[in-house]
This record gives sequence, C-alpha cells and structure tokens, in this order.
Amino acid sequence: MKFSDAIAEAGPEMDPLGFLIVDSARLLRAAFERRIAEAGLGLTPGEARVLMSIAAADGSRQLDIATRMGIEPMTVCSYLDKLQERGLIERQQCSSDRRAKRINLTPASDGMICAIRKELNIILTQATDGLSSEENRVLRDTLAVFNAKLQAINISQPPQFSSDESR
Repeated sequence: MKFSDAIAEAGPEMDPLGFLIVDSARLLRAAFERRIAEAGLGLTPGEARVLMSIAAADGSRQLDIATRMGIEPMTVCSYLDKLQERGLIERQQCSSDRRAKRINLTPASDGMICAIRKELNIILTQATDGLSSEENRVLRDTLAVFNAKLQAINISQPPQFSSDESR
C-alpha cells in the first residue's frame, strides 16, 4: 500500500494526528536537550532523560528502563555508569534474578531531579501558553489514554515481519 493510500484510508480527521504527535515529541525533545545542555547541570541530555525515567519508576531493572525509553540496554548501561559515578544512582542486586540489578535513586539525586523538572516545566509552560487550565487537563488526560492504548498494542502484539524484512 502506498503512503498516500494509507492516509486516505485513515480518513481526513486522522491524517495529521500522527504527524502532529511525532513532531510535537521531536520538538519537545529538542527543546529539552537544549535547555539541559544550557542549564549547566553537568549532565548530558541523555543522562537527564535516564535519570527522569528512573525517578518515574525507582527500583526498575536496566532492561525495563531501556524498554520504557525505547533505547538499547547497553546505551542505558553507559548512562547508568556515569550517573553512578556522580553518586546519583546505585545498583542493587535483584532478589528475584541474581543476574539483574535494580536501579535506585540516591538522596544526592533529589536536587538534580528538581533542577531537571524545573527546566522541563519551563518548556511545558511555554508550549502550553494560552491554553486554559481545563484545556491543559484535557490534553494531559487525552495523551495519557493515547499512551496507555499504544502500550497495550505494543505489549499484546509482537512485531510481524514479512519474509523480505526478516533477512
């Protein structure tokens, strides 16, 4: 199926939705990376993203962090090494799997997480300037439902490859 046919099949009301969401995510990430780089926190944008992912689910395994972020476990490992060197996280043996480590925040990470959140809040405040509090709530709630449905699709349906793609 050609791209133009797929868009036509989706219907006019859905045509720009995917593009808007992907482009918004790209712009948000670029703004976040720029603010973190300019904030003088001593973290790379990647380290900041990993630290915030840990803050969202403290005690996660490295593989879970990588999966949640959509990046390779080895990439996460190098970020974790740097965060551990700075005393912001610690790795602890997983009680249910001796091969795995749980990643936990240290008290030293509190100030850094607050500083990262401050930078993110500045971006989000600028991005939602002009929206009412009700519009902000609807946007947040709608995106939460959208994300939950996409996660359910991704979890319940493993990738299907055609014979040409699997080579």
